[in-house]
Amino acid sequence: MSIKKTTIVGTSFPRVESRSKVTGAAQYVDDMQFGPNLLYGLLKRSERPHALITRLDVSKAQALPGVRVIVTGNDFPGLTGLYLSDRPMFAVDRVRFVGEPIAGVAAETQEIAEQAVKLIEVEYEDLPGVFDPEFGASPDAPLLHPDLITYKYAPFIFPQEGTNVSNWFKVRKGNVDEAFAEVEAAGGIVFEHKYRVPHVQHVPLETHATVAQMDGNGKITLWASSQSPFAQRNLIAKALDLSHSRLRVITPYVGGGFGAKAGVSMEGACVGMAMRSKGRPVKLVMTREEEFYTTFVRQGLVAIVKLGMLPDGRILAMKNTYYWDGGAYTEYGVNITRAAGYSSTGPYYVPNVWADSKCVYTNHPIGGAMRGFGMPEIHWAIEQHVDRAARQLGLDPVQVRLLNCIKEGQETVTGMIMHPTGLSQCIQKAADAIGWGKPRPASGPHKVRGMGIGCMWKAPAMPPNPGSAATIRFNEDGTALVNVGGVDMGQGTLTIAAQLAAEGLGLPISDVRVNTVDTDYSPYEWQTVASRLTWSMGNAILNAAQEAKMQILDMVAEAWSENPQDLDIIEGQVVSYATEESIPLKNIVIYGMQRPDGTWIGGPVVGKGRFMPQYVTPLNAETGQGPRAVVHFTTGAQAVEVEVDTETGEVSVLRMVAAFDVGKAINPDMVRTQMEGGAVQGLSTALLEELKLVKGKPLNPNFTDYRIATTIDAPPLIESIIVEVPQDDGPYGARGIGEHAMVPTAPAIANAVTDAVGVWIDQMPISAQRVWEAMNEER
Repeated sequence: MSIKKTTIVGTSFPRVESRSKVTGAAQYVDDMQFGPNLLYGLLKRSERPHALITRLDVSKAQALPGVRVIVTGNDFPGLTGLYLSDRPMFAVDRVRFVGEPIAGVAAETQEIAEQAVKLIEVEYEDLPGVFDPEFGASPDAPLLHPDLITYKYAPFIFPQEGTNVSNWFKVRKGNVDEAFAEVEAAGGIVFEHKYRVPHVQHVPLETHATVAQMDGNGKITLWASSQSPFAQRNLIAKALDLSHSRLRVITPYVGGGFGAKAGVSMEGACVGMAMRSKGRPVKLVMTREEEFYTTFVRQGLVAIVKLGMLPDGRILAMKNTYYWDGGAYTEYGVNITRAAGYSSTGPYYVPNVWADSKCVYTNHPIGGAMRGFGMPEIHWAIEQHVDRAARQLGLDPVQVRLLNCIKEGQETVTGMIMHPTGLSQCIQKAADAIGWGKPRPASGPHKVRGMGIGCMWKAPAMPPNPGSAATIRFNEDGTALVNVGGVDMGQGTLTIAAQLAAEGLGLPISDVRVNTVDTDYSPYEWQTVASRLTWSMGNAILNAAQEAKMQILDMVAEAWSENPQDLDIIEGQVVSYATEESIPLKNIVIYGMQRPDGTWIGGPVVGKGRFMPQYVTPLNAETGQGPRAVVHFTTGAQAVEVEVDTETGEVSVLRMVAAFDVGKAINPDMVRTQMEGGAVQGLSTALLEELKLVKGKPLNPNFTDYRIATTIDAPPLIESIIVEVPQDDGPYGARGIGEHAMVPTAPAIANAVTDAVGVWIDQMPISAQRVWEAMNEER
């Protein structure tokens, strides 16, 4: 596949020849539906990080033969945002990051669209920028969103008027100053350190791709590579002032997301162009380089951690400040900030806590959800800090974690009482499996080995009322169709849905099919995020299966004059424990059954189920305290062994052990692969990944300069250990495990490097250069 360069608004974006040659949503609709009727969309993007738009002239582009539509922010000025509505579809009066859409072009060919984009004229008046979140939160920083306090936001988000802080989550528990004094008086250790986490890209295999079309009745259909079809419909409809009934979102299989395809990224722009295209569909696909500039990235973080540890290893107090680099628009980042706040101590019982978690506007790419939702970032700091304190006191890091880790019945940082958890088991099993305390010889000269451990917790970060729904209906042959709103992007959602439905109905799994998402026909699902589908959607499926099953058993009981409690469905047959009679489902689930008097009962069986947690309570805005901040926490630990080349600083990860409490493994093989995949993705961010930004411009927006881990980088041995302490409200006791396996990897590797060569790396990634420089400075 040949690649050539094209210049867009002063920024170089390589272009794959024929953007139509992609997989996923856009290719699906190309192949199935449109053919030559398709228009090709392209976005004119800002080359400035922060500037007023003083002139925007599209007349030359509009006059180009083959150009059908050009739209700007004046056409669609509405704002979008899941938790904080702060982002326009196209810039209106100013641009806030390099790559921000200024105008959209829809043309007969890709080449014409590219020519038209070059003909759009934009003049700017540059404004001072913000490129560091700690500075951005200070009174000296220029305001990036002067109208912040007028935006619509969720009641649990707290923007700060006259600042760049779009959310400030506070925790105030106990008395940290008195606790620090007590630690010092007892001969313990109190120390503070600053840690940094860079922006990273999700780099899903499939880039963002979407097609939109409006028919003659004003109904708009959006085919999108999306984790959030219902959320996209809601957000776009509100921003464009549409009835939700006029917008339909269809999501076929998705080629990876990791959070990048949650919420609205570029889909609204495609809908806007389609609304002006007189019935012709418009296709918009991001190139790989555009992904780095223009779609969500993982937020950067500056974390300042202060910890007080008694001589026996007990953590008595923590005072933590998190400055989140939310980027130009923080509509998703504000909730990441909240999640970091209610998880701010890591998975430890700490009686005295002071935490400030602040989401800060900068002139960087937009921060969004990414696997772990803020937890990999804060655990990078916390888990290293715990190790440093333990080592300074001459204590074993594993024993310190076993002493302090949160246990059933203890209070979390927000005052919630912890549910049953297998965290202690995870720590011990990971340490035992890695051979903790039993160092192995290095592979050669100038090589040294070390071991490290990190543990974690993560709750599903979501509003208090995210709902799930499911329906189940039968075919004439007794097979079942399951309809859900969850998206499968490689994590196995449809497999789990089929398993749960089959188990709930009493069918073999081969008799169950699960449909992909179409918001006109699929039941509602909040989003495919937060590692919540097995738990939330799973409960809805079981409720639907139970309703369908009871319809069948009640029908058979009446026809046979039996008690429904004496009946069951086994392998697609209704069986009676009382009479040992049986009847296949295919004989009755559509046509019903005949009573002894010749009349009929039953009819087509349809089960419906829903689930929404009804027990999450609000938190006090000034203290962060409340009875139940979240539905539950998934906990776990990882241990690693590394080898460091003392001449070059190169770090090789030799072995990894992952142990997580999943409540109940519905599909143990998929659980293990999630652990393995998360560990390797965590290794990638730990050792390799960093989106390098200078004055807001990415310097490495390609796979040549932005490295991700490959099979060569993955450790030869990854061991996955499943711990099962059931969740009381989970389907068969299950909790999620999608994101969690990535969280403790980076600090575990950092702690292993310290064990090997005695230096601390407080900024990700743990590059050979950083290790080498730290070793030389130590010498």
